[in-house]
Amino acid sequence: MITKEKKGFNVVFYQTANGKQPVREFIKSLEKGDQREIGADIRVVQNSFPIGLPLVRKIKSGLWEIRSMIKDGISRIFFTFRNEKMILLHAIVKKTQKTPLEDIEVATKRLQEFIKLQE
Repeated sequence: MITKEKKGFNVVFYQTANGKQPVREFIKSLEKGDQREIGADIRVVQNSFPIGLPLVRKIKSGLWEIRSMIKDGISRIFFTFRNEKMILLHAIVKKTQKTPLEDIEVATKRLQEFIKLQE
């Protein structure tokens, strides 16, 4: 029996009012091996969500993070889902045990901006 494979979510990079894409710029700033690692992890989430730890952790309602092991530590890509799209909102390399509140606030603000633009 042949079954049709589930199509994943379309990935969208959050874009600022001046056209910058912070997550794309973050990924491009990394070494090629780290870029591949993060890209592979994004693809897993894109095609397999919902999944949990160790790759994905829920931050709060409507906001999750992808946790990728890279050379400099653990990268965090904050994301949400909206209208069959996976929106990449913010990215950091986390070096402390707890995710910094200011980074959660940045991701939350971008999420709210994205939702407002979609209305």
